Amino acid sequence: MPTCLVIQHLPPEGPYLIAEALENAGISVELCQVFAGDRPAASLDGYDGLVVMGGPMSAASDDGFPTRAAEIDLLEDALERRLPALGVCLGAQLLAIAAGGKVYPGAEGPEIGWAPVSLVVAEAEQDPLFRDLPSELTVLHWHGDTFDLPPGATHLARSKAYPNQAFRAGPRAWGLQFHLEVDVPAVDAFLTAFGVEAAGCGVAPADIAARAGQAVAALAPERGKLLDRFAGLVRQG
Repeated sequence: MPTCLVIQHLPPEGPYLIAEALENAGISVELCQVFAGDRPAASLDGYDGLVVMGGPMSAASDDGFPTRAAEIDLLEDALERRLPALGVCLGAQLLAIAAGGKVYPGAEGPEIGWAPVSLVVAEAEQDPLFRDLPSELTVLHWHGDTFDLPPGATHLARSKAYPNQAFRAGPRAWGLQFHLEVDVPAVDAFLTAFGVEAAGCGVAPADIAARAGQAVAALAPERGKLLDRFAGLVRQG
């Protein structure tokens, strides 16, 4: 059975619908829960794909993030092997570093809540995951850092506040700054863990919660296409 390694940094930032898509495709999901003391594998030997989830730590610093270097090594390994890889939020920033980019605090401040991203249509139409998706998607944002596109990366999506929202590095590694993977229980978990942060940035947690059901449902067809396509690549190895 194909196996995908998923690195999870905090309990509320699980793989949610990514794991569901992988399991529905007949792929075994191996969770590395670093918050519980798990250590990332030394290499991707024996794995068919890699997913690195989000978290509040900085991708640019080892402070409070003891597995940072090991995770970047794994993402570099995925790029070298051309294994399917997906980085979400923090994971996207780590992928950007692994591919030669830089991560830094966003000049516009934190981007939190439901807001649209616009696809870079010419590039997205040629992309294995983003092809045939609408030109705009309303997604959940929850980040304060941003990144420069790595050299040679394909730019796939932008938002009003931050131009680099999604990219592909090499043929089969994707970074998503936003949270495409969430369902309503996931949004509830985010709000329980990080609601105070949202409120401190002037975003009412109640507003995020109120929009969750409709936003998650509206995104379902496009999310399903993208995640199923990623799972198909992992199944191929």
